[in-house]
Amino acid sequence: MDAARDRILAATTKLLAEGGREAVSTRAVSAAAGVQAPTIYRLFGDKQGLLDAVAAEGFATYLDSKTAREPTGDPVDDLRAGWDLHIEFGLANPALYLVMYEPRPGAVPPAALAGIEILAGHIRRIAEAGRLRVTEERAMHLVHAAGSGTTVALIAMPPDQRDLGLSTLAREAVIAAITTDTPATPTPGPAAAATALRAHLPETEALTEGEKTLLNEWLTRLATQ
Repeated sequence: MDAARDRILAATTKLLAEGGREAVSTRAVSAAAGVQAPTIYRLFGDKQGLLDAVAAEGFATYLDSKTAREPTGDPVDDLRAGWDLHIEFGLANPALYLVMYEPRPGAVPPAALAGIEILAGHIRRIAEAGRLRVTEERAMHLVHAAGSGTTVALIAMPPDQRDLGLSTLAREAVIAAITTDTPATPTPGPAAAATALRAHLPETEALTEGEKTLLNEWLTRLATQ
């Protein structure tokens, strides 16, 4: 069964890359993979489940192909590197990317979760360093929205007309909005301090769960003042 699954994923990936989402049909995948349609439904549930599996595997393979980048002493620079890797992946795999980040009201596509978890790690390190001027949740939502929006906009442009400088401008605007790493804010202030303390709150053992919940509420209010 693993061999059949691998053939189906490989066939779907090829069809998606060559013809986009419209080229992926149960009939086309069955023919390309040499399996019967019921096998696809049994392994993936439906077409969307198949596309989600292809996108998740494609993203994981892409990350594995890159040299692991150890965190540096500057978490903001690490966020920059993560942004650039995100844009690079989208432009290298446009059809796959559009499946990963297809809007679904009230839900995050399963294939996008790995990327969001990586982003959450970047944001958490900035918060721990006391350099986040908004809450982690707001920062993550803003970076996610701006990064995916920028990538989709660049994908839509003819390759010979793409202005990659747009990505740099968007990245720096977002970083200026969420971090204290700007000349205009030389000191973190109470909001950033509250955000940093909130980031470390799960690590403390000096408080009960109820006390942590109450303190988290207070810190959230300070962080969003």
